[in-house]
Amino acid sequence: MAWGKKKGGRKEPLFGLPAALADLRLTAADRIPGGEDKPKKSAKASAKRKSEDAGDEPPPRERKAPAGRSGAKRRSKSRGGFSLGRLVYWGAVLGLWGVIAVIGIVIYVGAHLPPIQSLEIPKRPPTIQIVGIDGSMLAQRGEMAGANIALKDLPPYLPKAFIAIEDRRFYSHFGIDPVGILRALVTNVLHRGVSQGGSTLTQQLAKNLFLTQERTMQRKLQEAELAIWLERKHSKNEILELYLNRVYFGSGAYGVEAAAQKYFGKSAKNVTIAEAAMLAGLVKSPSRLAPNRNPEGAEARAQIVLAAMADAKFITDAQAKASIGHPSYEVKPVGAGTVNYVADWIGEVLDDLVGQIDESIKVETTIDPRLQSVAEAAIIDELAAKSVKFNVSQGALVAMAPDGAVRAMVGGRNYSESQYNRAVTAKRQPGSSFKPFVYLTALEQGLTPDTVRQDAPIEVKGWRPENYTHEYFGAVTLTQALAMSLNTVAIRLGLEVGPKNVVRTAHRLGISSKLEPNASIALGTSEVSMVELVGAYAPFANGGLAVTPHVVTRIRTLSGKLLYMRQPDERNQVIDPRYVGMMNTMMRETLINGTAKKAEIPGWPAAGKTGTSQDYRDAWFIGYTANLVTGVWLGNDDNSPTKKATGGGLPVEVWTRFMRTAHEGVPVAALPNSQASWGLSNLAQAASQVSPPTAPGPAPANNGSYRPPSPTRANVRPEAAAGLDGWLMDRLFGGNR
Repeated sequence: MAWGKKKGGRKEPLFGLPAALADLRLTAADRIPGGEDKPKKSAKASAKRKSEDAGDEPPPRERKAPAGRSGAKRRSKSRGGFSLGRLVYWGAVLGLWGVIAVIGIVIYVGAHLPPIQSLEIPKRPPTIQIVGIDGSMLAQRGEMAGANIALKDLPPYLPKAFIAIEDRRFYSHFGIDPVGILRALVTNVLHRGVSQGGSTLTQQLAKNLFLTQERTMQRKLQEAELAIWLERKHSKNEILELYLNRVYFGSGAYGVEAAAQKYFGKSAKNVTIAEAAMLAGLVKSPSRLAPNRNPEGAEARAQIVLAAMADAKFITDAQAKASIGHPSYEVKPVGAGTVNYVADWIGEVLDDLVGQIDESIKVETTIDPRLQSVAEAAIIDELAAKSVKFNVSQGALVAMAPDGAVRAMVGGRNYSESQYNRAVTAKRQPGSSFKPFVYLTALEQGLTPDTVRQDAPIEVKGWRPENYTHEYFGAVTLTQALAMSLNTVAIRLGLEVGPKNVVRTAHRLGISSKLEPNASIALGTSEVSMVELVGAYAPFANGGLAVTPHVVTRIRTLSGKLLYMRQPDERNQVIDPRYVGMMNTMMRETLINGTAKKAEIPGWPAAGKTGTSQDYRDAWFIGYTANLVTGVWLGNDDNSPTKKATGGGLPVEVWTRFMRTAHEGVPVAALPNSQASWGLSNLAQAASQVSPPTAPGPAPANNGSYRPPSPTRANVRPEAAAGLDGWLMDRLFGGNR
């Protein structure tokens, strides 16, 4: 079969299906009959067919050249048309995708917001107002929020001050101000930084009500969406009123009323133009520009606001000039008084009293503001004068009525420097101030104040406790031993009555801390808090009734709804009245001839006990009258030793200063249960304790420390031969034998 190939022509190899069909050609016999009747093709057509039968042989290159040049021209023209058309096309595509992207971002941001239809203006954060027994404000906890004030009740220049400095186009935009954003953008570019913001008042309100303060693009977009929603839901005046009542002004003050009360001591209804300008200026940076922290910065910012108000024609130039440099504001000092220790204590117990707080409340307390001020001054002044000399850095004081109502509490010398409450939270060794529980246990087991015990060296399993003066006085009465705080007698008594019984007595009277029932418990080696120790002394002042230290009497909402009222304690007698009288007689001797001789309240019978822990780490005095029980502690937070600060020194001085003032004008009252009453009722028990007199050994030379009185029949147990009648007459009528 002829392929019509030219000699020397190039033949390409064929593979696969083309190779299989290479020899397949139609012949005349294969054609449909009758085909010859058709007219014959021209020679030109025949030649063309032969050319097609020649296979895929490409034509000579020289014949393609003209066609190639023509195609290049056509493609060149095609590219020119493609550039313009494609530019329009891709511009439209990119614009469409941009719109889709914006819609997607809006949907994404909206998806992370609460449903718009369910959004409501949130309630104001709850505030806890703490008032004293006289109704005066002591402290405030939570965010300080004043009452809502209607826009119409404010002086017109007050809201205009905010509009002038924060959002000049407030009444013309729809929640977002494109002009303001563009202006801020240009300003920031020119200043090469963020020097101006474009947020409207509506955007700021949306942020304050619903969003966090984080600086992210998502938050800004959410802010914009919420601003538009607020504008559709509320009128301009409603938005402005909400803004003025919710915006933050620093120092915990939210809203213009709270800010005006905080900084100027007046209602927002009565602020001057200069004060209004200062309030408006705080919004930019409330923490930095708060006038109680940065009065110069606050005044400089107020001058900028006044200029803006004059420029916006909200005030005249004359008014602006008259106000500049004359802010006439009176800033109240930041609350750092010791009453904040009381407020913190109240905050800790509120959840137990009323549960979760979802509205503002007023807490009525037992605190006497006058006594609180006296207690604070007594602690601060004493430490200021003698802290260096005695290496004492901290102090605490708790004063309560005999029924457990706390009248004053000082948890440290400076609340702003340390919020640690040493009156409630701290636990320290009470030292000898714990001994009354030992002596009470002894009385309840049959001993009397006149029972004699030996003051002599003692050893307990290798432990050799000593008296403070390292001296021993031989046979002494329990009254003498307690007044002089003799350690060896307390140890002997503790072992005699049993350490476990001493622990039970302390817990019965109100000590709640864990106490170790060992020999050293008699010297107060187990740690307790001051408030529980003072509360445990209260039964001595009230006739033997158990008390619960407390400070909250009533809790109400600001609308007057009663949430809590304290019920009186059950009259649970924890000390027999006979033993109350004995203990009061013994502890009165501490103030007359014992370690607390400096403690004196003119005209008032008082009793108490000093305490000094090991190495002079803690110095205590707990003293009381029928009117008030007060405890004082001095020491160091790191438990380091003081320079021989004892309970009979600094604590007694603080106690005396406070108690003298606290009892001014108060009718004098005797301590419960006189000596005569317990003398008669305890006659039989006393007779059974009669023992031969044991005179103490010769007293050492006086070196400035306390010496017991010379032994007389009043200081030692009477002889059995004297008889019960003689002993009774001696005790009741002061026999001269």
